[in-house]
Formats: sequence, C-alpha cells, structure tokens
Amino acid sequence: MSSNTVIMKGEVTRGEGKANAAITPGQLIEWISSGNLQRHSVAGSNAQRMFALEDELQGNELTVDYATNSIVQYGVFHPGAEVWSLLSDGEAAVIGSFLESNGDGDLRVYLASSAGAVEYPASIVGIARETLDLSGSSGADPTSRRIRVEVI
Repeated sequence: MSSNTVIMKGEVTRGEGKANAAITPGQLIEWISSGNLQRHSVAGSNAQRMFALEDELQGNELTVDYATNSIVQYGVFHPGAEVWSLLSDGEAAVIGSFLESNGDGDLRVYLASSAGAVEYPASIVGIARETLDLSGSSGADPTSRRIRVEVI
C-alpha cells in the first residue's frame, strides 16, 4: 500500500517548527533545547509520536526534504492513527511488529533488551501494518523504505 501523504488516517494534531537540520517527511522528530526540531536522535528511547509531514503549503510532496532552518510541518499522531513513515535500512518488519526510533528519524523493529538493560516505557511508537523486508538493503531510496504504521 502506498500513499502520497504522511497522514494515512486518524486524528493528528498539527503544528510547525524550525528545522535544526534536514528532515524527511515521515521521519520521527523531536524538540531540542534551542526550540528547533530535529530527527529523533536516541535509538530505542522514549519518543513523542511526532512525525514530519510533507510541506503541502509549499506544494511539496513526500520526496522533498526540509532544509536546515526551514519551517517544518509536523503532526502529533493520536493512538490508532496511521502514519506513512520510514523503516531503517537493514530492518525487516512484518505485520504486527512493534516499532521504535532508530536514532536517526527512521524506525526499527523493537527487540526486548537482555536482563539489566534500560527499558524505556514510551520507546515503542507504533505497530507495522504491512510487511517490509529491508534486511539486505543499504542506502535504499526513501520511497522504497515507506511503511504503514499504526501509532500506539
């Protein structure tokens, strides 16, 4: 299933902020101390369900990244909403896989840590609603890394 918009369905609270660096629509993002937005930066850590949207106000599609210092359109996705996000290279998700931050704005499959490791209670941001196997990929085109994710 493909889409031409990051918001696939459900309730989303929209906002905007300034990009600290390049951001691709569909990436998981976060606020930083400067008041700017950046790609979510810590793999497997807590994350707000906030994703960069395509810049429809400028007529840009999913394939157009936000540049440093540009205004980013974003959405905070409510539980049950679906986002057309990006799966990290090397990952393989099946329907029902739990997904978390890869530390670069993309998502990865959640794997329970070994005993004694820190577990973040809000690290899982969604569930894969389709299968996508990038296990043999490296530097794949972002359009081939899109995956439908139900936000939890």
